[in-house]
Amino acid sequence: MPAAAMRLLLSRMCEVQFDALDVRPLTTNIGAEVSGLDLTQPLSNKVVDELHAAMARHQVLFFRDQHIDHESHKRFGRYFGELAYHSGVSGLEDHPEIVAIHADANSTFVAGEDWHTDLSEDAEPPMGSILYMHTVPPAGGDTLWSSMYAAYDALSPAMKEFLAPLTAVHDSNHIYRELFPDVDKTYPRNTHPLVRTHPVTRRKCLFLSKSKIVKINELTKAEGNALLGLLNAHVENPNFQVRFRWQPHSIAFWDNRCTQHFATWDYFPETRSGTRVTIAGDKPF
Repeated sequence: MPAAAMRLLLSRMCEVQFDALDVRPLTTNIGAEVSGLDLTQPLSNKVVDELHAAMARHQVLFFRDQHIDHESHKRFGRYFGELAYHSGVSGLEDHPEIVAIHADANSTFVAGEDWHTDLSEDAEPPMGSILYMHTVPPAGGDTLWSSMYAAYDALSPAMKEFLAPLTAVHDSNHIYRELFPDVDKTYPRNTHPLVRTHPVTRRKCLFLSKSKIVKINELTKAEGNALLGLLNAHVENPNFQVRFRWQPHSIAFWDNRCTQHFATWDYFPETRSGTRVTIAGDKPF
Protein backbone atom coordinates (compact mmCIF):
# COMPACT_ATOMS: atom_id res chain seq x y z
CA MET A 1 0.00 0.00 0.00
CA PRO A 2 1.41 3.46 -0.89
CA ALA A 3 2.63 5.53 2.07
CA ALA A 4 0.03 8.26 1.51
CA ALA A 5 -2.82 5.74 1.45
CA MET A 6 -1.52 4.08 4.60
CA ARG A 7 -1.33 7.42 6.41
CA LEU A 8 -4.93 8.12 5.39
CA LEU A 9 -6.03 4.67 6.62
CA LEU A 10 -4.32 5.13 9.98
CA SER A 11 -5.81 8.61 10.34
CA ARG A 12 -9.29 7.23 9.73
CA MET A 13 -8.70 4.46 12.26
CA CYS A 14 -7.83 7.04 14.89
CA GLU A 15 -10.84 9.19 14.06
CA VAL A 16 -13.44 6.42 13.68
CA GLN A 17 -16.74 6.93 15.43
CA PHE A 18 -18.35 3.77 16.72
CA ASP A 19 -22.03 3.89 15.83
CA ALA A 20 -22.99 0.22 16.02
CA LEU A 21 -20.86 -0.59 19.07
CA ASP A 22 -20.13 0.79 22.49
CA VAL A 23 -16.33 0.63 22.82
CA ARG A 24 -14.97 1.60 26.23
CA PRO A 25 -11.17 1.82 26.59
CA LEU A 26 -9.81 0.21 29.75
CA THR A 27 -6.35 1.81 29.64
CA THR A 28 -4.67 4.43 27.48
CA ASN A 29 -2.31 1.89 25.87
CA ILE A 30 -4.28 -1.32 25.44
CA GLY A 31 -7.66 -2.97 25.89
CA ALA A 32 -11.31 -2.04 25.45
CA GLU A 33 -14.62 -3.56 26.51
CA VAL A 34 -17.18 -3.84 23.72
CA SER A 35 -20.94 -3.97 24.21
CA GLY A 36 -23.95 -3.60 21.98
CA LEU A 37 -23.82 -6.85 20.04
CA ASP A 38 -24.88 -10.50 20.31
CA LEU A 39 -22.20 -12.91 19.12
CA THR A 40 -24.69 -15.77 18.89
CA GLN A 41 -26.05 -14.05 15.78
CA PRO A 42 -24.41 -13.15 12.44
CA LEU A 43 -22.88 -9.67 12.38
CA SER A 44 -23.55 -6.90 9.88
CA ASN A 45 -20.78 -5.51 7.67
CA LYS A 46 -20.87 -2.27 9.65
CA VAL A 47 -20.36 -4.07 12.96
CA VAL A 48 -17.50 -6.12 11.52
CA ASP A 49 -15.84 -2.98 10.13
CA GLU A 50 -16.10 -1.28 13.51
CA LEU A 51 -14.66 -4.35 15.25
CA HIS A 52 -11.69 -4.31 12.87
CA ALA A 53 -11.15 -0.62 13.65
CA ALA A 54 -11.48 -1.25 17.41
CA MET A 55 -8.93 -4.06 17.22
CA ALA A 56 -6.47 -1.87 15.29
CA ARG A 57 -6.77 0.78 17.98
CA HIS A 58 -7.00 -1.26 21.22
CA GLN A 59 -5.21 -4.57 20.43
CA VAL A 60 -7.44 -6.65 22.73
CA LEU A 61 -11.24 -6.53 22.96
CA PHE A 62 -13.43 -7.91 25.74
CA PHE A 63 -17.06 -8.99 25.59
CA ARG A 64 -19.42 -9.91 28.46
CA ASP A 65 -22.50 -12.15 28.65
CA GLN A 66 -21.97 -13.97 25.37
CA HIS A 67 -23.50 -17.47 25.59
CA ILE A 68 -21.96 -18.75 22.38
CA ASP A 69 -21.79 -22.30 21.04
CA HIS A 70 -18.98 -23.77 18.92
CA GLU A 71 -20.50 -22.70 15.61
CA SER A 72 -20.96 -19.11 16.83
CA HIS A 73 -17.39 -19.12 18.10
CA LYS A 74 -16.01 -20.19 14.73
CA ARG A 75 -18.25 -17.80 12.81
CA PHE A 76 -16.99 -14.87 14.89
CA GLY A 77 -13.38 -15.82 14.22
CA ARG A 78 -13.93 -16.08 10.47
CA TYR A 79 -14.92 -12.41 10.28
CA PHE A 80 -11.21 -11.73 10.81
CA GLY A 81 -9.57 -14.42 8.70
CA GLU A 82 -9.23 -18.14 8.14
CA LEU A 83 -9.21 -20.29 11.24
CA ALA A 84 -5.92 -22.05 11.98
CA TYR A 85 -5.29 -25.41 13.60
CA HIS A 86 -3.15 -25.28 16.74
CA SER A 87 0.31 -26.63 15.91
CA GLY A 88 0.94 -27.97 19.41
CA VAL A 89 -2.27 -29.59 20.66
CA SER A 90 -5.29 -31.22 19.06
CA GLY A 91 -8.65 -29.51 18.79
CA LEU A 92 -12.03 -30.90 19.76
CA GLU A 93 -13.01 -34.10 17.97
CA ASP A 94 -15.97 -32.57 16.13
CA HIS A 95 -14.50 -29.07 15.92
CA PRO A 96 -10.73 -29.38 15.25
CA GLU A 97 -10.38 -25.59 14.92
CA ILE A 98 -11.37 -25.23 18.59
CA VAL A 99 -8.98 -25.98 21.47
CA ALA A 100 -10.23 -26.66 24.99
CA ILE A 101 -8.75 -24.50 27.75
CA HIS A 102 -9.36 -26.20 31.09
CA ALA A 103 -7.87 -26.36 34.58
CA ASP A 104 -9.24 -27.91 37.78
CA ALA A 105 -8.16 -29.70 40.96
CA ASN A 106 -6.46 -32.45 38.91
CA SER A 107 -4.35 -30.10 36.77
CA THR A 108 -0.57 -30.15 37.09
CA PHE A 109 -0.03 -27.17 34.77
CA VAL A 110 -2.04 -24.53 32.92
CA ALA A 111 -1.50 -23.09 29.47
CA GLY A 112 -0.05 -19.61 29.29
CA GLU A 113 1.29 -19.19 32.83
CA ASP A 114 4.06 -16.89 31.60
CA TRP A 115 4.35 -13.92 29.26
CA HIS A 116 4.07 -15.18 25.71
CA THR A 117 2.80 -14.67 22.18
CA ASP A 118 0.69 -17.56 20.91
CA LEU A 119 2.42 -19.99 18.55
CA SER A 120 5.30 -17.64 17.79
CA GLU A 121 7.22 -20.75 16.73
CA ASP A 122 4.98 -21.20 13.67
CA ALA A 123 6.26 -20.10 10.28
CA GLU A 124 3.21 -17.83 10.11
CA PRO A 125 2.20 -17.03 13.71
CA PRO A 126 -1.52 -16.41 14.19
CA MET A 127 -3.17 -13.05 13.66
CA GLY A 128 -5.16 -13.48 16.84
CA SER A 129 -7.01 -15.68 19.28
CA ILE A 130 -10.58 -15.62 20.61
CA LEU A 131 -10.96 -17.16 24.07
CA TYR A 132 -14.41 -17.91 25.48
CA MET A 133 -14.64 -18.82 29.17
CA HIS A 134 -17.94 -20.33 30.29
CA THR A 135 -16.76 -21.42 33.75
CA VAL A 136 -14.51 -19.31 35.95
CA PRO A 137 -13.42 -19.47 39.61
CA PRO A 138 -15.11 -17.23 42.17
CA ALA A 139 -11.84 -15.31 42.51
CA GLY A 140 -8.59 -15.29 40.56
CA GLY A 141 -7.86 -16.56 37.07
CA ASP A 142 -7.33 -13.12 35.53
CA THR A 143 -5.46 -12.72 32.25
CA LEU A 144 -3.07 -9.84 31.55
CA TRP A 145 -2.08 -8.42 28.16
CA SER A 146 0.91 -6.19 27.43
CA SER A 147 1.12 -3.86 24.43
CA MET A 148 4.22 -4.51 22.36
CA TYR A 149 3.62 -1.16 20.64
CA ALA A 150 3.94 0.62 23.98
CA ALA A 151 6.94 -1.51 24.95
CA TYR A 152 8.74 -0.67 21.70
CA ASP A 153 7.85 3.02 21.82
CA ALA A 154 9.32 3.30 25.33
CA LEU A 155 12.77 2.12 24.20
CA SER A 156 15.55 4.61 23.54
CA PRO A 157 16.43 5.50 19.93
CA ALA A 158 19.79 3.74 20.38
CA MET A 159 18.13 0.51 21.55
CA LYS A 160 15.63 0.62 18.66
CA GLU A 161 18.52 0.97 16.22
CA PHE A 162 20.38 -1.92 17.87
CA LEU A 163 17.34 -4.24 17.75
CA ALA A 164 16.34 -3.44 14.16
CA PRO A 165 18.46 -6.10 12.37
CA LEU A 166 18.20 -8.83 15.01
CA THR A 167 16.35 -12.12 14.53
CA ALA A 168 15.41 -14.82 17.02
CA VAL A 169 14.76 -18.55 16.83
CA HIS A 170 11.37 -19.54 18.25
CA ASP A 171 11.13 -23.22 19.21
CA SER A 172 8.38 -25.17 21.00
CA ASN A 173 9.90 -28.66 21.04
CA HIS A 174 11.37 -28.39 24.53
CA ILE A 175 7.97 -27.34 25.91
CA TYR A 176 5.65 -29.88 24.30
CA ARG A 177 8.03 -32.82 24.70
CA GLU A 178 8.12 -32.20 28.44
CA LEU A 179 4.34 -31.86 28.62
CA PHE A 180 3.58 -34.77 26.28
CA PRO A 181 6.54 -37.20 26.50
CA ASP A 182 4.58 -40.03 24.88
CA VAL A 183 3.77 -38.06 21.73
CA ASP A 184 6.15 -38.72 18.84
CA LYS A 185 6.01 -35.41 17.01
CA THR A 186 8.36 -32.68 15.85
CA TYR A 187 7.02 -29.23 16.66
CA PRO A 188 7.68 -25.99 14.76
CA ARG A 189 10.93 -24.03 14.95
CA ASN A 190 11.26 -20.80 12.99
CA THR A 191 13.20 -17.54 12.87
CA HIS A 192 11.46 -14.16 13.18
CA PRO A 193 12.59 -10.55 13.68
CA LEU A 194 12.78 -9.20 17.22
CA VAL A 195 11.01 -6.08 15.98
CA ARG A 196 8.16 -6.61 13.55
CA THR A 197 5.98 -4.23 11.57
CA HIS A 198 2.26 -4.75 12.04
CA PRO A 199 0.75 -5.56 8.61
CA VAL A 200 -2.36 -3.41 9.20
CA THR A 201 -1.29 -0.41 11.28
CA ARG A 202 2.35 -0.40 10.04
CA ARG A 203 3.47 0.37 13.59
CA LYS A 204 6.62 -1.28 14.91
CA CYS A 205 6.43 -3.53 17.95
CA LEU A 206 8.52 -6.05 19.84
CA PHE A 207 7.92 -9.68 18.90
CA LEU A 208 8.84 -11.78 21.92
CA SER A 209 7.77 -15.01 23.55
CA LYS A 210 9.72 -15.69 26.71
CA SER A 211 9.54 -19.48 26.78
CA LYS A 212 9.88 -19.95 23.00
CA ILE A 213 12.93 -17.88 22.00
CA VAL A 214 16.00 -20.10 22.28
CA LYS A 215 18.56 -18.00 20.40
CA ILE A 216 19.26 -14.56 18.95
CA ASN A 217 21.05 -15.36 15.74
CA GLU A 218 23.34 -12.34 15.49
CA LEU A 219 24.61 -12.44 19.11
CA THR A 220 26.61 -14.81 21.25
CA LYS A 221 24.64 -16.95 23.69
CA ALA A 222 25.66 -14.77 26.65
CA GLU A 223 24.82 -11.56 24.80
CA GLY A 224 21.49 -12.96 23.60
CA ASN A 225 20.48 -14.15 27.06
CA ALA A 226 21.33 -10.76 28.55
CA LEU A 227 19.33 -8.92 25.91
CA LEU A 228 16.34 -11.23 26.29
CA GLY A 229 16.44 -10.80 30.05
CA LEU A 230 16.32 -7.02 29.61
CA LEU A 231 13.48 -7.12 27.06
CA ASN A 232 11.41 -9.70 28.94
CA ALA A 233 11.60 -7.59 32.08
CA HIS A 234 10.80 -4.45 30.08
CA VAL A 235 7.50 -5.79 28.68
CA GLU A 236 6.27 -6.60 32.20
CA ASN A 237 5.95 -2.88 32.95
CA PRO A 238 2.37 -2.38 34.24
CA ASN A 239 2.08 0.84 32.24
CA PHE A 240 1.93 -1.29 29.08
CA GLN A 241 -0.74 -3.63 30.40
CA VAL A 242 -4.42 -4.32 30.88
CA ARG A 243 -5.79 -6.92 33.34
CA PHE A 244 -9.09 -8.65 32.64
CA ARG A 245 -11.29 -10.07 35.36
CA TRP A 246 -13.20 -12.96 33.84
CA GLN A 247 -16.87 -13.56 34.44
CA PRO A 248 -18.87 -16.55 33.18
CA HIS A 249 -19.48 -16.31 29.42
CA SER A 250 -16.86 -13.63 28.80
CA ILE A 251 -14.75 -13.42 25.65
CA ALA A 252 -11.30 -11.97 25.04
CA PHE A 253 -10.13 -11.37 21.47
CA TRP A 254 -6.53 -10.26 21.06
CA ASP A 255 -4.18 -9.30 18.25
CA ASN A 256 -1.34 -11.77 18.61
CA ARG A 257 0.96 -9.70 16.41
CA CYS A 258 1.35 -6.77 18.81
CA THR A 259 0.59 -8.18 22.28
CA GLN A 260 1.80 -10.65 24.86
CA HIS A 261 -0.40 -12.19 27.54
CA PHE A 262 -0.13 -14.00 30.86
CA ALA A 263 -2.73 -16.36 32.36
CA THR A 264 -2.63 -16.38 36.17
CA TRP A 265 -3.05 -19.67 38.04
CA ASP A 266 -3.98 -18.38 41.46
CA TYR A 267 -7.30 -20.24 41.71
CA PHE A 268 -6.23 -23.85 42.34
CA PRO A 269 -8.15 -26.12 42.99
CA GLU A 270 -11.09 -24.24 41.44
CA THR A 271 -12.20 -24.86 37.84
CA ARG A 272 -11.61 -22.52 34.93
CA SER A 273 -12.86 -23.80 31.59
CA GLY A 274 -13.53 -22.59 28.06
CA THR A 275 -12.56 -22.83 24.40
CA ARG A 276 -10.37 -20.93 21.96
CA VAL A 277 -10.17 -20.43 18.22
CA THR A 278 -7.04 -19.24 16.46
CA ILE A 279 -7.06 -16.95 13.41
CA ALA A 280 -4.39 -17.53 10.80
CA GLY A 281 -1.70 -14.89 10.38
CA ASP A 282 1.31 -14.23 8.20
CA LYS A 283 5.08 -14.25 8.36
CA PRO A 284 6.44 -11.39 10.52
CA PHE A 285 8.48 -8.74 8.71
